[in-house]
Amino acid sequence: MENDEERLALFLDFDNIAIGAREAGISFETRPINDALAERGRVVVRRAYADWSQWEEEGRNLALGHVELVSIPQRMGAARKNAADIKLAVDAIELCFEREYITTFVIATGDSDFTPLVGKLRELNRRVIGIGFKASTSALLPPACDEFLFYEALEGVEGLARAAGEAAAAPAAEPAQAAEGPDLEALVTQTLSGLQRQTDGTVYASTLKRAILRKQPTFSEADYGFRAFGELLRHLEKRKILELSAGSAKGDPEVDFAGDLSGEEEAFRLLQSVVQDIQAERQQALLAGLKNEMRKRQPSFSEKEFGFGGFLQFCKAARTRGYLDMEWDERANDYVLRVDQAALAR
Repeated sequence: MENDEERLALFLDFDNIAIGAREAGISFETRPINDALAERGRVVVRRAYADWSQWEEEGRNLALGHVELVSIPQRMGAARKNAADIKLAVDAIELCFEREYITTFVIATGDSDFTPLVGKLRELNRRVIGIGFKASTSALLPPACDEFLFYEALEGVEGLARAAGEAAAAPAAEPAQAAEGPDLEALVTQTLSGLQRQTDGTVYASTLKRAILRKQPTFSEADYGFRAFGELLRHLEKRKILELSAGSAKGDPEVDFAGDLSGEEEAFRLLQSVVQDIQAERQQALLAGLKNEMRKRQPSFSEKEFGFGGFLQFCKAARTRGYLDMEWDERANDYVLRVDQAALAR
């Protein structure tokens, strides 16, 4: 076991998180949180606090995800309104003293009442990561944390938001098929991209493999016909997806994205062209459905091939690189993409 590995404890203020998800129109799942934390370390404690008689189905789903449910009944009236918050805070401080190997506490809530807890944990030399929803998170909480993640921005949430919106718009429709798990290239590139955002940019093969296993505990390169993880990486290097270089330890190379970004540029230009054609028809280029339009021209297109966690992140990258403009439209309840003459001149 690696002694320098971060060990995380996750505490969910479920009442706050569930209500925030409902207000945001998102179907809450823990998988996006699990994936984000897997890139930061090994989660050794998972606890969620609520009156589970009010969240029976959600509680079952959390239990299937190996989250310990701490039940705080609310039947005794208003005097117990903050009982779950108090229990969460007491357990976190107790764990801080009893489990010295826990280096990071993750508090999923938007409630500013937890700001003193965050301050105390940091005073005790623990790193604190907060998770919450933009609309329901107090402005006091994020600055108190070492890092704060908005749930809406986590990789994998984009599909949950769309699924929730479609379910609300057409409740009588047949349920959509469950999305397939990430393919090999998507899993490797998405994980590498996340690790690079959390480090100084240097990612070793061993670190990448551990992060992949946190996301997909059943992952095995043998399932894809490779005898070792290094052989898998060399295969992706030959396909000009990754680039390997000698690391500080023999047999543990540094892993980076290939320097040839021509495929990525081609994908950005495809997006630009599709948006331009939609504009030519005097229509708005809305984010919803745009990926399908791209696949009509290039069926093999996938933003995950270039290390992006979702199509929204891919479009934001295109905006940053000057290929197009993108902004939120309240009336359309979606992002609207536009291509101007300056972008076309690129």
